Amino acid sequence: MRNRLIPGSSGHVRAMTLLGDPVLHTPCEPVTDFGPELARLVEDMFATMYAANGVGLAANQVGVGLRVFVYDCPDDEDVRHLGHVVNPRLVAADGDVIRGPEGCLSLPGPEAPTPRFDRTVVEGVRLDGTPVRIEGTGFFARCLQHECDHLEGTVYADHVTGRARRKLLRTIRKQPWGAGVEALES
Repeated sequence: MRNRLIPGSSGHVRAMTLLGDPVLHTPCEPVTDFGPELARLVEDMFATMYAANGVGLAANQVGVGLRVFVYDCPDDEDVRHLGHVVNPRLVAADGDVIRGPEGCLSLPGPEAPTPRFDRTVVEGVRLDGTPVRIEGTGFFARCLQHECDHLEGTVYADHVTGRARRKLLRTIRKQPWGAGVEALES
């Protein structure tokens, strides 16, 4: 029997911030208030991530410029990783660089081959301020790097180069939200 709530079950789905909104290309501020507003934000982020069928979500993707992200993501061995990190720091990204398909809830639809390290370590704290260290490999490592990038004001498309980048930009221009492509062209 489950003794705790499913993350997001009491949250509200927030509007997704789309490419073109300056919050996505602005580094997020550290969390300093660990009160009920932060707990509500995390709960809402889980609800929003699940509603969008995502595996990770950073606070700036719901318009909040704070250093926090949530995740519910499998690794390459299909082991589920579920949690949140407040004030995360990417302390290691190493191993093989894999150029795999990547998408984003703030750039809904298109995917592009994006280089990511195969192993990642993130350190931060939980809602109650206790330290947390998360190690990820494979797809989960990709997710952790992707979310940490968001908090630095970077989207996956910023890492795409060459022909793949040109194709991605053309695809984005065709999207209803495609006016945001200008954020990637500068």
